[in-house]
Amino acid sequence: MQDHVANQRPARHPDHLVALGVAEAAAAIRAGAFSAETYAAALLNQAREQSDLNAFITIDETSVMTAARDADKARSAGASGPLLGVPLGIKDSYLTSGLRTTLGVSNLKDFIPDQDAEVVSAVKEAGGIILGKNNLVEMSYGLTGSNSPYGQVKNPHARNRVTGGSSSGSAAAVAAGIVPAAFGGDTVGSIRVPASLCGVVGFKPTTGRWPRAGVAPISHILDTTGVFARNVEDCELIDQVVTKASASTLDAVGLKGIKFAYAPRQYLDLVEGEVEARFKESVRQLRDAGAEIVEVDLGDDFFATAERTTWSIFFHDTMEAISGFLRDNNIPSSFDEIHHHLKEQLKGVWQHAVRPNGPGSISADAYDAALSADRPELQRRFNAAFTTSGAEALLFPTTPCTAPLIDSQYQFSIAGKDVNYVALAKNTVPASGAGLPGISIPMGFSSTGLPIGLEIDAPFGHDRRLLALARRVEALGISTTDQQETR
Repeated sequence: MQDHVANQRPARHPDHLVALGVAEAAAAIRAGAFSAETYAAALLNQAREQSDLNAFITIDETSVMTAARDADKARSAGASGPLLGVPLGIKDSYLTSGLRTTLGVSNLKDFIPDQDAEVVSAVKEAGGIILGKNNLVEMSYGLTGSNSPYGQVKNPHARNRVTGGSSSGSAAAVAAGIVPAAFGGDTVGSIRVPASLCGVVGFKPTTGRWPRAGVAPISHILDTTGVFARNVEDCELIDQVVTKASASTLDAVGLKGIKFAYAPRQYLDLVEGEVEARFKESVRQLRDAGAEIVEVDLGDDFFATAERTTWSIFFHDTMEAISGFLRDNNIPSSFDEIHHHLKEQLKGVWQHAVRPNGPGSISADAYDAALSADRPELQRRFNAAFTTSGAEALLFPTTPCTAPLIDSQYQFSIAGKDVNYVALAKNTVPASGAGLPGISIPMGFSSTGLPIGLEIDAPFGHDRRLLALARRVEALGISTTDQQETR
């Protein structure tokens, strides 16, 4: 079944099963409140009803129901995996054994891998079920959700708006109640941007913390796998499954004594009025709840350094990373063949900046400078901000605007300034360049019903503390993943 998920309202789900989070659903299945088969059938029905969203490229309903019945048999035999019987979405850049994997490109429309990505194996070992493969920007190269061969992914809150990208279908599927969580990838913001625009939680781990084997890359220096969910607790659970870590013992109650930083000169210099107002109101609520919020300044050239670092690595690494992935995983295509079949806009980007002879290609000297000078300086700025302020995390709006219209997704305006789609990742790029963990949680809606995201970044390697802090913020009520009716 190909999912092309319609112009109906996504919000208030008539079936309570599709509103459950991962931990809730898993606990209910273990307790016998309902069967995995019943739960899977409800989610598949939701996928059909929301098929116009284009959130999935492939769903094998027969395999899903077979896996659900197998989960019920396993439970009856005493199995109790943390994800037992819970269907999840998988971005179609992840290899899935026996299930079509397209990487979002037309020339791989019939490719079926014989192995799973390492994250997928971990999900299955924990009893999870793969509901299907989520739509994405071709080769994960974009920020809006546009895909030429498999269709534009639409925002569940407004069908005429983008979802963000590149993990577009994963975010839309969670927001629309098709799955309680879905996996994505983040190189410059491809989890956090769509999480913000679709009103769900999106967790980008510290770069290198989660396994990346079997996932189509852009840059091994910047790439990380990650997850979308309805709440932070589910991100914690999935983080434990993927990293095989023990359950967290960190409490997630209360904000008194917690110190956050924010950098308005940097992260609020280009922002929609409603997004800025919502962010400042969230900061006020955090202060009222007992948190200390301190202002930091990351420097006049902070964003110039972050962008030079991140985009230099991003474009320079692409060709070698993709070529190696295709070769190492016996994928029946080449970099040249994929380039040839890309949509024209993306084909031009690759010709200009990705191919070594392109007029915008990154020279060896510029790449070396990004790795040896710019990236360490970016990391130093973050470290200094955390150390001197004593803050545990940095707060800012995930995206500087709400979801742009699909019809103007490549060129639009923010606060009266004409920008292109790359501006959607303006605030997410620095953490990517430095390799920091970050999480986007919803912090309300605009006056037109569009979600607004709050990003929380922590120092390198402080993922579990970040998740605990995000749960405290979420519990305050700043973030809500309850669906609003589309206006």
